[in-house]
Amino acid sequence: MARRTGTTGAETAQKLTESALTLFARDGYAAVSMRAIAAKTGIQAGAIYNHFATKQDILKHLLTAHMEALLAAWEAEPEAGTQAPRAALEAFVRFHVRYHLDRHREIYISYMELRNLDDGNFSEIRRMRRAYEAIPRAIIDRGVADGSFSVLDPQVTTMAIIATLNGMSIWYKKEGRLSLDAIEDLHIALVTRMVGATKGTADV
Repeated sequence: MARRTGTTGAETAQKLTESALTLFARDGYAAVSMRAIAAKTGIQAGAIYNHFATKQDILKHLLTAHMEALLAAWEAEPEAGTQAPRAALEAFVRFHVRYHLDRHREIYISYMELRNLDDGNFSEIRRMRRAYEAIPRAIIDRGVADGSFSVLDPQVTTMAIIATLNGMSIWYKKEGRLSLDAIEDLHIALVTRMVGATKGTADV
């Protein structure tokens, strides 16, 4: 199949990763072949190897791109993590919910397909995930230090918060009975309870 008019190698690579993301999220990494990814993209099977040598390379690319974009988006947030602990935690909850709301495929493969990475790739993605997990953990540590939070185990609490927020991308429906703002507020209330937040000057 000849290259379509107006397409470039970069555009084809982008279409390949989008096709792979859709198929991995729908059918699972193990069940998807390189041929299936090429077919969904609309290119000959052999042409996929001009962009990715293996299916493992595609999975690593997808997970790396997701984590890099996520970390960059947080860094771009005004005053990211610099507020008092309670306000910083609220800002993190709103950021995480809004960022991931339309990225349910990325969340799914980030957690369900992580086990399919080889050791080297797994270590690299795990390092990036830990960098993101360190954001709410640092907020919690500051809150514990100044007395505005009370938690039994900061790391377990951090992971529980992230798991709770990730779950929203699976069940949330725009046509549901609650608005996004209302659901965000409910999650902030839940997370506030999870960290044992106390009222006081740290709230501001």
